[in-house]
Amino acid sequence: MPHQRFPKIEIISIAPHEIKFILSETDVSMANTIRRIMIAEVPTLAIDLADFHENTTVLNDEYIAHRLGLIPIRYQAPDSLRGGDCHPTFLPNRECTCQERCPRCSVEFDLDVDFDRENVTRTESERVLPLTITSTYLRSNNECVAPAHFLNEEEQEEAHDEGISIVKIGPGQKLKLTAVARMGISREHAKWCPVAVATYRFWPEVNFNTEQLATLSIDQKQELIDVCPDRILELDEVTGEMTTVENAYEVATFTDDLKDLQNSMKKRPEDDDFVSITQSEDRFIFLVESTGAMDAEDIVMSSLRVLKDKLQYLARDVANLEP
Repeated sequence: MPHQRFPKIEIISIAPHEIKFILSETDVSMANTIRRIMIAEVPTLAIDLADFHENTTVLNDEYIAHRLGLIPIRYQAPDSLRGGDCHPTFLPNRECTCQERCPRCSVEFDLDVDFDRENVTRTESERVLPLTITSTYLRSNNECVAPAHFLNEEEQEEAHDEGISIVKIGPGQKLKLTAVARMGISREHAKWCPVAVATYRFWPEVNFNTEQLATLSIDQKQELIDVCPDRILELDEVTGEMTTVENAYEVATFTDDLKDLQNSMKKRPEDDDFVSITQSEDRFIFLVESTGAMDAEDIVMSSLRVLKDKLQYLARDVANLEP
């Protein structure tokens, strides 16, 4: 029977748009599985259909429809302020029993912007400028679903527009359409991808050979520190001992520069290294950044739910194969 593992997660930092954590006591296959599920199999909502009633802007219907599809659509449960998992609330369109669409499988957005009508409400200085139609003009028929206009408050403060830009219009121009958002996964189309970044790094294991280091002078130790391009080593000025910097796990690049210099310093080629920096085989640092469609923490939790469902499905199929 294979060795049973009990993976653990340790949170380093967490924010609505970003989470950094350590996955330990497992191997690279599990780390990569979670990463790939977050990218390709966590369900989200995205605009999948656009019905244009009137479009006199400079962009054609197809171009605007493509831009609409890339706007992150955020689901918030009635009792929550978090961008959560839409899976318990919505069905994939192909699995729904309705004829075309219904509230169980889709959300409708209306957009109706006329430059001449909107220009009346603008300030005198703004009236001579084009009007930017943004995601804030999309009106949802579901109070729990809305576009994610900004990733965080900092982005909102720095933005020049009120949301995600769709198209600019001028005098006499108008855009009126109905858009339909459906649940899907990024494996089918990238517009359903909930993450902007989902990556992991190997945890660096740094081992100091105290006996070998005792044979080196302070200058030689400093050479070993300086040769590392990632600067993960430092020298204690009081004791003269080498240690790792606090953020070594974030900047370690595992280059061969240190290894090459050590070989030139050894008295005999077969001597042990003074310092060894290797990649851990059971400890990984994850960084997950959301597009705004879901909170980063919910993306991680949703990926674990998807993985659990897959394993249960596999277990049932294997059980059915047994005589």
